[in-house]
Amino acid sequence: MTDITDMTNAKELVQYEQLGQHALLTLNRPGKLNALSYPLIDALMDRLNALDADPAVRCVILTGSGTRAFSAGADIAGFAPDIAASPEQALRSFLQRGQAMTRRIEAFPKPVIAAVNGLAFGGGCETVEACSLAIAAGHATFAKPEIKLGFPPTFGGTQRLPRHVGRKRANEMILTGEPIDADTALRFGLVNQVVDAADLLPACLRLADRIARHSSIAVTASLRAVTRGINLPIDEGLAVEAMQFMIAAGSLDAREGSRAFVEKRPAVFRGA
Repeated sequence: MTDITDMTNAKELVQYEQLGQHALLTLNRPGKLNALSYPLIDALMDRLNALDADPAVRCVILTGSGTRAFSAGADIAGFAPDIAASPEQALRSFLQRGQAMTRRIEAFPKPVIAAVNGLAFGGGCETVEACSLAIAAGHATFAKPEIKLGFPPTFGGTQRLPRHVGRKRANEMILTGEPIDADTALRFGLVNQVVDAADLLPACLRLADRIARHSSIAVTASLRAVTRGINLPIDEGLAVEAMQFMIAAGSLDAREGSRAFVEKRPAVFRGA
């Protein structure tokens, strides 16, 4: 079952705004606490595909509409018929779609900064886990409530959360379904900063600007080295690092950066 509102307003499910060098994407189902319906997931993938190809965009900031929720997670009413139909149908329609979304965010060649403006539960928490960086408003909360529905997290949460916060902390969140507050998420390493709600978007933009002063080629190479290498044995991870270094070292930006350092002047990077 798909929310008819989603079908008629698919283009508005993920709103886009250009903020200088950066893109702001807003999950826009405030009446449903920005739950991740199938059409919303598809719309987010479309937005990311377009931004991937846009050289004018340096960073992507991802947030939720309103002040209550970043995202309450997967749309239960939408995926329940697939679970009722068969495990195979639920796998194809629900799990694989959600995992493709979080994998796309995680592997995105530009930094994706989660601006967590409220609760981030289930798939919403998994989306935060997949982002390159995250800043939370002080009232934000995080939870893995899937256990209460009779199944484990499905959008990558059983794999990414332990890598963020450690196995025992992740198990406690996953097995109890109980929420943690923003300060705990910061202490666990799930978010980078906690700020006042009014400063959430400005804080994300300040972070994005600090990144955008550097070479876009070096930023992408760094992201790929971290994302691809984090789960590899150290020797294989070092090989990934070396490959990404070789890609960046062949750029004009690398020559400019080295030359500027020697000449004791600011580098002028051109993304080439």
